[in-house]
Amino acid sequence: MVTGEQEWVQPSGVWATAVGVARVGALESEREDALFRDPLAQAFAAAGGLWPSSPPLPDDEAARRRRLAVAFSIVVRTKFLDDLLEHATASGVRQVVLLGAGMDSRAFRVAWPEGTRLFEVDTPAPLEFKASVLRQERAVAHCERITVAVDLREDWPSALAAAGHDAAIPTAWIGEGLLIYLPEDAVELLLARIGEQSASGSRMGLTLGSRGVIERFAAGAVPGSAASMWVSEMPDDPVGWLAGHGWEASCHTLRERAVAYGRPVSTLPQHEDGPGGLISAVRR
Repeated sequence: MVTGEQEWVQPSGVWATAVGVARVGALESEREDALFRDPLAQAFAAAGGLWPSSPPLPDDEAARRRRLAVAFSIVVRTKFLDDLLEHATASGVRQVVLLGAGMDSRAFRVAWPEGTRLFEVDTPAPLEFKASVLRQERAVAHCERITVAVDLREDWPSALAAAGHDAAIPTAWIGEGLLIYLPEDAVELLLARIGEQSASGSRMGLTLGSRGVIERFAAGAVPGSAASMWVSEMPDDPVGWLAGHGWEASCHTLRERAVAYGRPVSTLPQHEDGPGGLISAVRR
């Protein structure tokens, strides 16, 4: 894709969904009552071909509601993890790791405490795409930002350590919109590796699809769309699951958090009675 004289890496595969997430962030940022504002989201979406236009909403009402529900979940989870990171830094954490960072712009939009180091872990393609946009926008990070180009299926802890991550001090880990794309064995391995790199006092924020979300959303999903690549859901007992990995966790539903943020919506799926998809955890 070419914009003016700038050549962009064409988004593809799972990481292309990060451009769609950026579009949601750009739309949210235009609201007067925005739960967060992302000044770089529009540039990421435009570079990926999703701004100012995007694919029209489907004629099928159920499909339309599903797409709107996904966008709403992105907004709520972003606010949820923003709050988690604010609490983590307030507790003294100065080391943040974004796993599968995509187009996350927290390094640029959050007022980080002095001394904060933020590691963005992702494969080379999205990091190169992101770097091009950041150069175009002349974006300046509000913390020490360190990119780590490695596939999470490889030995990413070694790459992270080589980039300067210190496993002896607390870390705030973020896995946003990530686990749902990983099979169960890969999720377990990821959590085991996070645990090995987490000192006491570390924090973790995760998002996962609530139970039944794949059945509801994957039916009729367009090949290559985000929903067509979803494979993992929330376990039946997420608190117990994470306790087994050494974390003291709490679990929240989108509906619960939406109400807390003053953004209740009556059109969210009526399937959230069980464990929700937003998790915060502390390493004791």
